Amino acid sequence: MTATDSFAPTLEDRPSPPALRISLAPSGSAPALLDGAWWPRSRDLGAELPSLTAVLDALWGRITRVTVNPALWPTVPRKVPVEGHVVKVGSFMTQQDPHQMLLLSYRVGRWDLLVIPPQTSPVSAAWLMAAASDPLRTSTASELMAEAARLRTVTETDRAVEAVWDSEGGHEA
Repeated sequence: MTATDSFAPTLEDRPSPPALRISLAPSGSAPALLDGAWWPRSRDLGAELPSLTAVLDALWGRITRVTVNPALWPTVPRKVPVEGHVVKVGSFMTQQDPHQMLLLSYRVGRWDLLVIPPQTSPVSAAWLMAAASDPLRTSTASELMAEAARLRTVTETDRAVEAVWDSEGGHEA
């Protein structure tokens, strides 16, 4: 006699979705150019937007509209179904900073987030998230991205100089 056990997977058996990578300015802080940063895992806006709005709906009220610059998004859907409603998406090539996302809530207002490209290194992304959520900063999204690139270049140059110094016996001497 052969016994076969079969069971349906439970919620505990399913892998949990990856955590949302977002950093927001403290509530009640002075208005700044950016309200925080979001580091999506891909350039698929239709797939990424539902997890973002799920978190922000609870904090800021139902997000009803989003605008992006299509330079960073290969496809910009006009509507994205999210939990319990649909978010309308607009794109503005020349009027909107390519690294910025504008979110609107019909109940509460407007927020601007720095969008960190998915391929960004964790070190650069951490710096960008902290800088974008600092209420004392007055940099635009593109200015922060340029500053992060400069910092990355300086770090890489320092590492190259140190490698040459090490290869010539620097630490051993």
